[in-house]
Amino acid sequence: MAVSEKMRQFAEKSSWIRKMFEEGAKLKAKHGADNVFDFSLGNPDLPPPPEFDEILQRIAGENIPGGHAYMPNGGYPWVREAVAVRISSEQGVAVSGAEMLMTCGAAGALNVVLKTLLDPGEEVILLSPYFVEYNFYVDNHGGISRVVTTDDQFNLDFNAIEAALNEKTKAIIVNSPNNPTGQIYPQKDLDTLGRLLEEAGNRFGTTIYLIADEPYRKIVFKGNTVPSIFQAYTNSIVLSSYSKDLSLPGERIGYLAVHPQILEKQPLLNAMTLANRILGFVNAPALMQKVVAELQDVTIDCTIYEKRRDIFCDILEKAGYDFLHPKGALYLFPRSPIADDVAFCAILQENMILAVPGRGFGAPGYFRLAFCTETKVIEGSAPGFAKAIAQARA
Repeated sequence: MAVSEKMRQFAEKSSWIRKMFEEGAKLKAKHGADNVFDFSLGNPDLPPPPEFDEILQRIAGENIPGGHAYMPNGGYPWVREAVAVRISSEQGVAVSGAEMLMTCGAAGALNVVLKTLLDPGEEVILLSPYFVEYNFYVDNHGGISRVVTTDDQFNLDFNAIEAALNEKTKAIIVNSPNNPTGQIYPQKDLDTLGRLLEEAGNRFGTTIYLIADEPYRKIVFKGNTVPSIFQAYTNSIVLSSYSKDLSLPGERIGYLAVHPQILEKQPLLNAMTLANRILGFVNAPALMQKVVAELQDVTIDCTIYEKRRDIFCDILEKAGYDFLHPKGALYLFPRSPIADDVAFCAILQENMILAVPGRGFGAPGYFRLAFCTETKVIEGSAPGFAKAIAQARA
């Protein structure tokens, strides 16, 4: 057989998000796009800020000798310095351009980090619910995923995390604001997690890394802030992208940064730079590096997403769904009114609504709704949600 057994199994388990997106395409072809309410894909629908177009056109029109030549694998030094200034402000810890790399999106950054850290058989803790591809990224580099559930509010469960820690634990990945729940872990919880990892590392004679995946850091709603990973724990690595806050998911531009006091900092950075090259990324896209360097204080208008969230929450509350109001990101994660989340998503589909089963995020019994879609789509879905929950409870 041409396809490896591992990839065949991966394909069978692969993203429920894409599966539901494809189901949506079929429904739209059959019933018309205006009659289908598709909340399957977290694809930002807001245009990039106007500053992006202005800077892109200016830089693309420049004719500088060597402007399209090879560059340092970690990215243009001046771009890294510009991004480091913003990271320093966000984290409350001074980071230099030499302590970060530009990458091909947050996914590229996470693969670079895991390639650098993992020896075969070492474990990475994933906090459920989590972005489904984390499993595949860990496997890419010989690691083993150890899934740990969060509490009933999707906050950190320290007893569960402590029970999962062992001599093979190499890292834990946190994603806050979280996809799919919209939860933001408070600073006190991150501080507690940092102490827990420090104590466990001392107990096992190892170093356990805290990896923060932060593509939604700037997608935060009124009254909420995203705390600092670097202030919580020294052996930490932050990675992110411009996919959500600048609406540039197709441009695959992101970065990673290590804590300035992380153990063996220079060997880590050297290995990450090598990983960036040998994984095939080589370096982040040159044009996008130059563009985002000038957009560090720019973001899309989050109030638009917040208004959509509020409309969606009102619809679901009136219909009788149980869910947490998201503090950030682009998603709602209601509890399924029946135990089988796949079966309930099928009921929603009968009512022309596309949602993603929670088991796709390691959390059966829930389903995800992306509200990065037009307001009229959200509003038009109200009768379908009411009918679906009534059918499920009949």
